Formats: sequence, structure tokens, C-alpha cells
Amino acid sequence: MDWKQPSGRVVIAGRSGFLGMNLARHLAGLGCEIVILSRSTASDPARARIARWDARTTGDWAAELEGAAAIVNLVGRTVDCIKTPDHCDEILRSRVEATRALGQALRSIDDPPGVWAQMSTAHIYGDPPTVRCDEDSAFGYGLAPTVGKAWEQAFDDAAPPGIRKVVLRTSFVLGRSAGALRTMSRLARWGLGGRAGSGRQGVSWLHEHDMNRLFERAIADPSMHGACIATAPNPVSNAEFMRAIRRTLRVPLGLPAPAPLVRLGAPLLLRTDPELALCGRYCVPKRLQAEGFEFRFPTIEPALRDLLR
Repeated sequence: MDWKQPSGRVVIAGRSGFLGMNLARHLAGLGCEIVILSRSTASDPARARIARWDARTTGDWAAELEGAAAIVNLVGRTVDCIKTPDHCDEILRSRVEATRALGQALRSIDDPPGVWAQMSTAHIYGDPPTVRCDEDSAFGYGLAPTVGKAWEQAFDDAAPPGIRKVVLRTSFVLGRSAGALRTMSRLARWGLGGRAGSGRQGVSWLHEHDMNRLFERAIADPSMHGACIATAPNPVSNAEFMRAIRRTLRVPLGLPAPAPLVRLGAPLLLRTDPELALCGRYCVPKRLQAEGFEFRFPTIEPALRDLLR
């Protein structure tokens, strides 16, 4: 680590997913004062202070940004759902409107934070079957790239002059206590942990510990700015990923799931979009590697052993 630990007050917008909860605990453990912008008043496991907001309009919560060290924006409706028109609309609006509201609040105060760390998506590059994507690659076509581009444009438009802007295009974050890995490991234990579809689609992944460290660096390292891909440097195919889960869990066999079966079973049994399993991308963190960021978990099997032990 070649940057100082973050300190002071960090305001986190979006705590409902495990990313927000993990990050709050991580930064609190470093000694930061954590304020969570949330639509819920439920207590926070990191013992953070909760400020109510609707994630769409400014309000009294804007005062929490005054004199803060950093703002982190993780707001966005989960994509782990059936892509109905209403869900697609909310996936886009939740991201864009929350970003705009944060920008309006930052412009209304006298002493804004020095840095705004903004989550985005590595899915902005689409689903090229074999091409490795980095920050210089062309954006893709479809719902996720459209949402990603609108999200980042809203961020560029909303951020006030003088604030350091960092965008982390996140991939599939592997978490110990929540997230899609829990579902996938359960399927593997049931003997259903084979490849999905062809198995050749890419899985760009990142251990939750490295995700927290990336946000830590975004807050504390004044040389970090602009957009970077937040993923481990060694993406794998879906078949390799499922094989690694089986090895970690010591499950000898996993039945493959043909594409028609995934398209039928994902919405009916898991209430999710089959394209999440059948499509993918091979992303590499070109900028982070060039800047010397050291991943604690650069390869998949050690990461899974740590999370599934």
C-alpha cells in the first residue's frame, strides 16, 4: 500500500447490497467516521450514522457532506432480477437520479469533499465472447452498456469543479456472506455446478477484500482519478469458474446446464435474468496494473478458498 489510510468522515450512498455494508465496516475499521445515506433507518452493522434520503432529491441529508473527506456512491437497483420493462427502467433511473441528487447537494454546500468515488459497471463493454477488454476498449451494445454510459455521463455532469473524480467499473464481486457466489456454491453442492451454456463466456471477478481496498485507495490516493476497471487481473471462463467452485467445495461432479434449460429455469426458479449466466466478458485492470496496485487475490482458486472455507 503506497497511500495513507483514509481518515475523517466518509459518506456512503447505498448500503443495501453487501458491497456497501462491507465497505462501511472496512472503512470504520480504519478509523473513519461513516455516514450512510439510506432510505431505511435500520441500524447499521458498522455502527454508522444513518441519514435518510430518497435517492432522488436533495434534502437535509446534504449537510452530512459539509466538510466530509469523501463521498462514495454505490446506489443502483440490483440487476439480479427478471428484466421486465419496469425493472429495466428502475435499473437506469435509480443510478442516474441518485447521482444527480448527489451532485446537486455537493453544489449547494460551502465545503464539499475532496473526492467522489463512483461505482460503475464493467458490463459497459458488453459481452464480447473472447476479446479481452480494458479501459481503452469500445463500449458494448444493449441494456447494461446503455445504463453504464448514462450512469457515467450523469456523474461527469453532476460532479462540481475541483472535486477529484474516480470511477470504478466493477465486475462480479465475490463475497463471503452474500451476493451471487452464495447461490452458485449452493447449486454446486446440489450437484448442479457445471458450466452454463457453452461455458466459454467470460467471468470477470473480484474478491470483496480487493474491492474494499480499491475504494480505500480511491479515497486516500490523490493520484487516482478517472475511470478504471475494478476486476482481478485473471478472468476465467464460466466452465473454469464453476470447476474452481467444485474443487474448493470438494464436489466431484457438476451437471452442465444447457442454454435452453438456463433460459427456462433462471426466471422460474431463481427469479433472475438467464443472461447473467449465459453472457460474460473477459476484463483486465490495465490501469490498476500499470499503477502498481497489488491484488491480494489475483487468481480464482485462492480467492474461492478464502471465501468458501
